Amino acid sequence: MRVVVTGGAGFLGSHLCGLLVGRGDEVVCVDNFATSSSANVEQLFASDGFLMVEADVVAGIPVDGAVDAVAHLASPASPADYLRLPLETLAVGSRGTEAALDLAAANGARFVMASTSEVYGEPLVHPQPESYWGNVNPIGPRSVYDEAKRFAEALTSAHRRSKGTRSGIVRIFNTYGPRMRPEDGRVISSFLDQALSGAPLTIFGDGTQTRSFCYVEDLIRGLVAMIDSDEEGPINLGNPDEHGILEVAELVLKLTGSSSEIEHRPLPTDDPTRRRPVIARAETALGWRPVVQLEEGLGRTIEWLRHQPPTAP
Repeated sequence: MRVVVTGGAGFLGSHLCGLLVGRGDEVVCVDNFATSSSANVEQLFASDGFLMVEADVVAGIPVDGAVDAVAHLASPASPADYLRLPLETLAVGSRGTEAALDLAAANGARFVMASTSEVYGEPLVHPQPESYWGNVNPIGPRSVYDEAKRFAEALTSAHRRSKGTRSGIVRIFNTYGPRMRPEDGRVISSFLDQALSGAPLTIFGDGTQTRSFCYVEDLIRGLVAMIDSDEEGPINLGNPDEHGILEVAELVLKLTGSSSEIEHRPLPTDDPTRRRPVIARAETALGWRPVVQLEEGLGRTIEWLRHQPPTAP
């Protein structure tokens, strides 16, 4: 296939590009590097099956030739990024999604939209099945991301109904692994960066809030299975093992051998207290289930981080 991956130089996008190229697909990676880096995909530059296009999908997607699939991953995805780029986040969720859908529709291509567990907000149903409509504050600081993704889901669904676009939606839960940016503000990237540098591990709130963490290789397998299917979704992609934030901090200290202390800070506005996916639909429709447990995935990520060059001051 010839696959266009928007946001393809990001954390998830770069892993997706690598897997697709590795299995023989031709990949066009589209990214404006607002929250990503070409270094994430530089190992693919020498491949005949890989093309890098620097562009902002909000302004259109300058890709010529036939396209068999479009994977729309473009968006700031960590709180640090979408709070810094609120209008850009809303724009890529709306106009960027429309441009990606139009590209797919013009080519009769499969379209997969990467949504998020954030559409569930502060869930009143636990764990979260795809049938749950969510509990989101539409005007809070996190709404620029939550509502961008909710609108993108609505647009994707309307495109399918009105134009027959072969679209599908996946809702991605917390994912971690190599190529996370230390400064992106996500739980595991922050903990690992702090532990390896000897800084205090910062826990927001009392640490009893929970998340479900999926290793990146598992997540990307699910994304590719969705691309290869004709499932409409939405389909949750995440690891159903639920962990407390304090528990994760203590595990990071154990695995890194760090002597860092733990500091508690006030809980941010609208930060969800519990998050765990129901993945029965992914198991049935895609034959997908994560296999990498948290301790193993953290160990792999720590090993990768220890081999990275030091960040410039």
